[in-house]
Amino acid sequence: MSEGDAADLQQTALNAVHRHLGARLVPFAGWEMPVQYSGILDEHRAVRERAGLFDLSHMGELFVEGADAGAMLNAALVSDPASLKVGRAQYSMICGPDGGILDDLIVYRLAVDRFLVVANASNAAVVSDALAERIGSFKAVLDDRSLDTSLVAVQGPEAAAILARVTDVDLAALRYYAIAEGTVAGQPALVARTGYTGEDGFEAFVDWARGPDVWAALEEAGRERGLQPCGLGARDTLRLEAGMPLYGNELDRETTPFEAGLGRVVKLEKDGDFVGRDALARAAEAPRKRLVGLRVTGRGIARHGHPLWCDDRRTGIVTSGTQSPTLGYPIAMGYVAPGDAEPGTIVEVEIRDARVGAEVVPLPFYKRPR
Repeated sequence: MSEGDAADLQQTALNAVHRHLGARLVPFAGWEMPVQYSGILDEHRAVRERAGLFDLSHMGELFVEGADAGAMLNAALVSDPASLKVGRAQYSMICGPDGGILDDLIVYRLAVDRFLVVANASNAAVVSDALAERIGSFKAVLDDRSLDTSLVAVQGPEAAAILARVTDVDLAALRYYAIAEGTVAGQPALVARTGYTGEDGFEAFVDWARGPDVWAALEEAGRERGLQPCGLGARDTLRLEAGMPLYGNELDRETTPFEAGLGRVVKLEKDGDFVGRDALARAAEAPRKRLVGLRVTGRGIARHGHPLWCDDRRTGIVTSGTQSPTLGYPIAMGYVAPGDAEPGTIVEVEIRDARVGAEVVPLPFYKRPR
């Protein structure tokens, strides 16, 4: 990355911390972000076995409040935010009129009339603009706090024990996909039991300038429990093992939730209309492709963009792939024709002009022990 490139990138409040820790920094969605510290494999294993610490401050934080906030989000998103109880969250998506995915989101209900929508960094502005447009005549306002919020996550089996040392939130009472107000390291915070790794974990939303304080407190609290700073590289291998989609890989504007195996998120039966409803109702009946898990049985690693073949017929494309650190063999996700999506189907991945065998398998590849 050249000095000129770096000057054009936004930096999180933790940028100096990452540099001090010797992180390898790379451009990502307009931000300069750590891709790794000690190494992707080492960081991946830390999260699976102990705990990892992540800077996610590049994500978008959009607050929607007002008497019609729930109804407005119901009309703007495919899920049913208005049905959420205060303190709970749901995975959601915002789609275009044609049913294509603009972004996948998490929606938290903070109060009867106040919600937090968390968007991917690459789409934060798109989501913010779309929500502002879709407010229309609803009695609701949008407050984009993306550049005023630091987001620090601790993920892994030891996450609760580590965070408990520096927060007044009752973590034992905080269920998965729930959020509570409290403090972390003495700083006002929203603490959510959510994550993108397949492990138990928490995400702390704090004022932008307080990000380094929260990071330092968690780093100290986790020192004896093997907590390690982790970058985007480990986050990607962790989410892939957990079968979690990444926007720009598994999800995009040319794909509907039903094709991505996420039709459960779309609430066609909810009261009132929402953007993309008619197109999504049609997509539910006749998806053009299906997202599948793949276990590569031949030699080689399937990567994003590699063609997929079935009986000398081009059936689809790989969206994400890696050598699974936890499972010890190559895995991938990809889209295939609906008729080739059944588990047990044998396909081939085109890798460097050769075709390598792969088996369609159920997602996720990895589930954490309970």
